[in-house]
Amino acid sequence: MISQRAKNLDPYVPGEQPKDREYIKLNANENPYAPSGKVLEALSHLITHKPLSLALYPDPDSNELRSAIAQSLNASSGVLGTMGTITQQIELSISPDMVFCGNGSDEVLSVLFYSFFNADKPLIAPEHSYSFYPVYCGYYGIPLNKIPLNKDFTLDTESMLKASRESCCGLIFANPNAPTSLALSVENIRKMLEGFPSNKVFVVDEAYVDFSDESALCLLNEFKNLVIVRTFSKSFSFAGMRLGYAVAHPELIEVMTRVKNSFNHFPVDIAAQTAGIAACKDTLYYAENAKKIIAQRERLIDFLRKNGWMCYDSKTNFVLAKKDGISGKEIYEKVKTDGILLRHFNTPVITEYVRISIGTEQQIDKLIKSLEKI
Repeated sequence: MISQRAKNLDPYVPGEQPKDREYIKLNANENPYAPSGKVLEALSHLITHKPLSLALYPDPDSNELRSAIAQSLNASSGVLGTMGTITQQIELSISPDMVFCGNGSDEVLSVLFYSFFNADKPLIAPEHSYSFYPVYCGYYGIPLNKIPLNKDFTLDTESMLKASRESCCGLIFANPNAPTSLALSVENIRKMLEGFPSNKVFVVDEAYVDFSDESALCLLNEFKNLVIVRTFSKSFSFAGMRLGYAVAHPELIEVMTRVKNSFNHFPVDIAAQTAGIAACKDTLYYAENAKKIIAQRERLIDFLRKNGWMCYDSKTNFVLAKKDGISGKEIYEKVKTDGILLRHFNTPVITEYVRISIGTEQQIDKLIKSLEKI
């Protein structure tokens, strides 16, 4: 009765959401701030003045949203956290036909895997990165070649390139990476692309890029096989709304659109499209929130290091940390008793660590008080 495909699935496990008490959730890399007031106004206007739109199908290709995303990326140089600084001075020329929208970046990744990765050769990915990559490989029957990280948790780019030249159907990694929080420079990504087969798709998942310094969007004009995946869940406070997108050469976007139309013609509902358009018109609000999160991230890292913890130089909205003499599971359990949720991965190499999402100043205050007991 049950298909063999279903029996073989090993599904993704998200951060827990217990209901036994009210917790400070620092385990799912969610944004601690609400969406922009302009988003709330747009949704209120939709419901109050255009209620019939909820009874009608939305634009299947999200054309107005794609235009808004393109304009937003061009105006912000692609990284909210660097707005107003000279960290990355670039001029982008993203056009709407270079943007594909989906119901969260997870659905965008699913369409991407189906569009570009065949089952006859392995997909190259880091051993430790976003844990949905192996899930989709299992779902679509794609072999996966997981390349171990360097000892300092950076990507082993030479081994990844060597494996891709030997045999691959494509390559994917998150940048900044999860759960390590480390980022590869754009120059290093360019060097990888120069040595990567031009007839295979090279995917950079930039879910956390707005808390970093630079984006690979500036490489799109140089490399037609580059696809960049992004989400509204992190920096735009849309985890509950579900909205993600990919940016690539129009020919690749056309393929993804064809796959989408063969699976779900209307992946982005009218509310998500309306909210996304409004969010793109208020990037300064989200840039300020990103800066607040970055400030609390650096404050937490400073506390941890001064108190004998080991943690990495994060370029994300979370920190990966450990403390000698106590296991990652014990840290997770002790903090949970104080009503704070962290993420522990029972996975070799990173099992001694906890991943800590960055909250508000008040939430980090409470976390620090809890960690001082350890």
